[in-house]
Amino acid sequence: MARLTAPALRRGLDILELLVDQDEGLRVPEITQHLGLPRATTHELVNTLADRGYVTVSKETGRVAIGLNALRLGAGYERGLDLATVGRECAGEVARACGETVQVVVRDGRFAVFIVRIDSKYSVRLVSQVGSRLLASCTAGGKALLSALPARELDELFPNDKALQQMTSNSISTRKRLLAEVEEARERGWTEEYCESNDHAACVAAPVYDRLGNCVAAMSISVPTPRWGDAEKERYVELVLDGARAMAQRLGASVPS
Repeated sequence: MARLTAPALRRGLDILELLVDQDEGLRVPEITQHLGLPRATTHELVNTLADRGYVTVSKETGRVAIGLNALRLGAGYERGLDLATVGRECAGEVARACGETVQVVVRDGRFAVFIVRIDSKYSVRLVSQVGSRLLASCTAGGKALLSALPARELDELFPNDKALQQMTSNSISTRKRLLAEVEEARERGWTEEYCESNDHAACVAAPVYDRLGNCVAAMSISVPTPRWGDAEKERYVELVLDGARAMAQRLGASVPS
């Protein structure tokens, strides 16, 4: 049985969704043109939304813009979000697609902290624990988080080579190399590591942004090196980028399609 819907409510929501991306608002004739609604209907809907505080109408210009009550709805949704819950759902989708270990990390100073781990389907897999901490400069997820930092914060965290500890012989050991990898990550939108935190692991990661444009987490796919190659890397980069975008959308970010 088809679901019953309320046409007037649908049209009102169409107006709100249209106005979200209009910094200066729109006049009623423009709303009518965009949505293909009768002008009288548009006036009635705008007046109703204005009465309830979901839009404002400028007396000087007649422009209709998003109102405070619409912002309150967004704030209420944001309060209900749990980063780990959203991350677990999105990481689970990526894990089902690749079969490997998928993780979500957040930054705590120079460390990447695991808040989500979805295990690989294979018996030979990488082991990590939610709550564990690894050096951010040694992990793909950590480097994704570092790539979102301004230069000043990077300078404070890593003022010289001595600030860079190593976990394996492949770990970044110089500030010059760290800054080069961070810059590369910014340009392409993802990071990688090969045997930098574990002698037998490769990993790709992408940063996750919230609706305010803040990098709040990173998602990564970790793979034992015997199952790693150029073809796998290319596929996992696409999957982790898709996963990070999906998580960002769930957090309210505007993500290009």
